[in-house]
Amino acid sequence: MKIKVFCMGKTSDSYLKQELYNYLQRINRMTSIEWVELKDVPNSARLPVDELKKKEAELILKNLSGRSFSVLLDERGKEMTSRELSRFFDKIKVEGTSEIFFVIAGAYGADEKVKKIVSMQLSLSKMTFTHQMIRLLFLEQIYRALAISRGLPYHHD
Repeated sequence: MKIKVFCMGKTSDSYLKQELYNYLQRINRMTSIEWVELKDVPNSARLPVDELKKKEAELILKNLSGRSFSVLLDERGKEMTSRELSRFFDKIKVEGTSEIFFVIAGAYGADEKVKKIVSMQLSLSKMTFTHQMIRLLFLEQIYRALAISRGLPYHHD
């Protein structure tokens, strides 16, 4: 199974970049993963939030066009434990899904157009995290789920 993660904007903090790189390397030992940082919308600080979300949606939808299985990270999405995420990966693999696409929208969330086109929405927590920090938390959860599937001694119940 190949995993592709689309994020709006670049990761700005150097310590987060280093940890993202570390987890991407760990994940790549188990499955193929591609990390794609979509360019920020020009003049985004000057745009009303709804307009910014629509412009971000255009960039996201361009990259998701024709993709088979896509998941949007959204605070109102389905919550899973790490073991449930592991079983989810196993299930979609068994069903023949060769690629899964994840979307981390901008700081204000995703436009409704994106929410309608994705296969599902996933929430990492009911708590709020920074747009930058959630990237690292999500990669750690992907790694944890894959480690659980392989019986590696990483996850402890």
